[in-house]
Amino acid sequence: MHTPTTTAEGHQLPTALEPRNPGMALDLDWVRTAQANTSAIERRAKTLPGRRSVKKDYQAAWLCKAISLIDLTTLSGDDSEGRVERLCAKAKQPVRADILDALGMTGLTTGAVCVYHDMIETAVSSLKGTGIPVAAVSTGFPAGLSPYHLRIAEIGESVKAGAEEIDIVITRRHVLQGNWQALYDEMKEMREACGDAHVKAILATGELGTLRNVARASLVCMMAGADFIKTSTGKESVNATLPVSLVMIRAIRDYYDRTGFRVGYKPAGGISKAKDALVYLSLIKDELGDRWLQPDLFRFGASSLLGDIERQLEHHVTGQYSANYRHAMA
Repeated sequence: MHTPTTTAEGHQLPTALEPRNPGMALDLDWVRTAQANTSAIERRAKTLPGRRSVKKDYQAAWLCKAISLIDLTTLSGDDSEGRVERLCAKAKQPVRADILDALGMTGLTTGAVCVYHDMIETAVSSLKGTGIPVAAVSTGFPAGLSPYHLRIAEIGESVKAGAEEIDIVITRRHVLQGNWQALYDEMKEMREACGDAHVKAILATGELGTLRNVARASLVCMMAGADFIKTSTGKESVNATLPVSLVMIRAIRDYYDRTGFRVGYKPAGGISKAKDALVYLSLIKDELGDRWLQPDLFRFGASSLLGDIERQLEHHVTGQYSANYRHAMA
C-alpha cells in the first residue's frame, strides 16, 4: 500500500510497508478445525462499545486516525465523472482547512478512493500526485456471478486503468457448499491477475450463513494470497458487524502467528457514525495491536462516516455542531 501517514506538523511520511502475503498451500486440516463459538463471540461483541472511552483531545486524535483509514467510496448506478471528482477533492481535503489547522493535522487525507471500473480513469487523474491510491471493485461486484473469465479479465482491465487496489468478491456458494479447494483456486487466480495491485477479498459475510463459515473462508482467502479480507460489498442486508469482525481478525491473528505474514482487514457497510469507528479501532488495537492501525493493514469501507467524523471534529474545535448537509461527500 502507498498511503502516507500525516504527522501533527503536517509532514507526510511513507507508511511502513509489509512484505506481501505470498499465500501458502491449502491446508484443509487447518480450515476444517477452525471453529467459532457464536454465543461467546456475541457476548464479547456486546461489551465492546462500553469497554473503551476516549474524550477530548484523545478522541479528536483517534478520529483523525480513522479518517486516514477510510476508503472513501461511491458505488452507485448514477455515478458520474463530476461526482467522482468531487469525492476525490474530499479525499484530498476531508475536513475543513481551518479545523485541521486548529488540530495540527494539515495534510490529512483519506486512505483511498474506491470506485467502479468506469470511474478509475477519472479518479486516477483527480488524485495524481497526492499519494492516495485508487481502489476498484471488480469480479462482477456485488454478486460475483458473471462468467468467470470475464471476472478475471475485469481485474486486468482495472489494473491497466491505474487501480492500485482491487476489491474482489468471492463466489459464496463455494463457502456454503464447503468447497474450499474451489474457493482457494478462485482466490489464487484473482490474486495473480492483480499483479502488483493489492487485492481485498470481499467475503460478503451476511450471506455466508454462520460465523464458522466466515472463519474458514477468511483462512482460505489468506492462504490463497489475499492482502486484505473485507466483510461486505455494502449491498447485502447485513454488512459489517462486531461479531463478524472478531472472527475475521482472530483468523488474521492466527494466520500471522503461523506464517509471519500480516494480512489487512476492512469492515465495510453500515459504519456511519464516529462512535462506531472508535469501537472498531479499539477492537483492532486490543486484538491485533498498534501495527494494524495503519492504512496498509486496516481500512474502513465507508462514505457517510467521514461526514459524521467531520461534525465531531468541528464540535471539538468550536464547541458547536453543524448541520449534516454541510458535510456532503460529493
